[in-house]
Amino acid sequence: MLLRNLLITASCSMSIGLAVTASAGVSEQEAAMLSTTLTPIGAERDANTDGSIPAWNEKGVTIPAAYVPGSGNYPDPYSDDKVILTIDQSNWQRYADNLTEGTKALFEKFAGDGFRLDVYPSHRDFVPVDWIQKNTRINARNASLTQDGLVIEGNIPGHPFPIPKAALEVLWNHMIRPIPNHQYEYDSYYVTSDGKPILSTTADGYYWMEAFEEENRQSTEDIAWLKLRIDYKAPARRAGEILLVHEPGSDFSKGKGRKAWQYLTGQRRVRLAPAVAFDTPNPAVAGTSTYDDSFIFNGSPERYNWTLLGKKEMYIPYNNYKFIMATQIKDSLGEKFIKPEYIRWEKHRVWIVEGNLKEGRRHSYSKRRFYIVLNQLQYARL
Repeated sequence: MLLRNLLITASCSMSIGLAVTASAGVSEQEAAMLSTTLTPIGAERDANTDGSIPAWNEKGVTIPAAYVPGSGNYPDPYSDDKVILTIDQSNWQRYADNLTEGTKALFEKFAGDGFRLDVYPSHRDFVPVDWIQKNTRINARNASLTQDGLVIEGNIPGHPFPIPKAALEVLWNHMIRPIPNHQYEYDSYYVTSDGKPILSTTADGYYWMEAFEEENRQSTEDIAWLKLRIDYKAPARRAGEILLVHEPGSDFSKGKGRKAWQYLTGQRRVRLAPAVAFDTPNPAVAGTSTYDDSFIFNGSPERYNWTLLGKKEMYIPYNNYKFIMATQIKDSLGEKFIKPEYIRWEKHRVWIVEGNLKEGRRHSYSKRRFYIVLNQLQYARL
């Protein structure tokens, strides 16, 4: 898969909830729900009360061809959809209960500047391949967290906690989600206070998901969930740099976890890069976010106490084929925010996870809030 776009990550900063640092698998009776009231990876099968979130379509979405010929990109199966709701400065407070904290902050900060949400019909058409479904049901009974939530035991490739009971289970579902091997190109820009876009990175990314290459693998121990290589091509000051990261599939305990290496052209050698983690400013985005901001969240969760605030219906960016696959990123950059016409919003049920910095630990963020929904795009039956 070859994508050319901007990688965007965000975290927002609610209360109440349940904090658990160890967990065990669910009962056989609960696991059976994955074939009845829940989808194979744990979402609710039924529509919501007013029908604004449809029932899961277990037949999947039909697309004539897997990729747009010559581009390596997925076509948009929903290109004929029309906007069904516009949320803007005139009415956003009416919908505030279904907006993330970050979205509400954008409305407050950019009052009068044209920020809006174009809401489209929600679609739930993605179906995991059979062996991911099978493994996920096994994990529901067998997978557990130990060592203060830094180690998963009894997990095989799939989703480890389809019926999560605690925040770290939801977070691990996100961190080791199934993704196929792929290659992509991307550009990263930051926009200055006067509205000028500045290119911070052009790079090639290569993903190798070792854990998901074999359907019958019986453990994720001692293998990397992700092997990531990024070759930087621009701007000129970074051209030739290489970053290599091996991310563990099940263990962030002491002495283990991420391994990273960097090749810097000025030094002309490869060095271990233990600082490629946590709140180290990420040069790929000119230091405007941290390494653990990438992909919403990545790396060890060890510095935070995590609380599960529950599940809620929210308006979130979703099914953004047009933006990700068919948009030149520079065309979408407004002076203060991404141009609203390029972003598709839908209503979906999301898990809300909050992290508060542990006493005595350091990070530039004292609190983080994530809205997590498991998306099976990459393993969809297209």
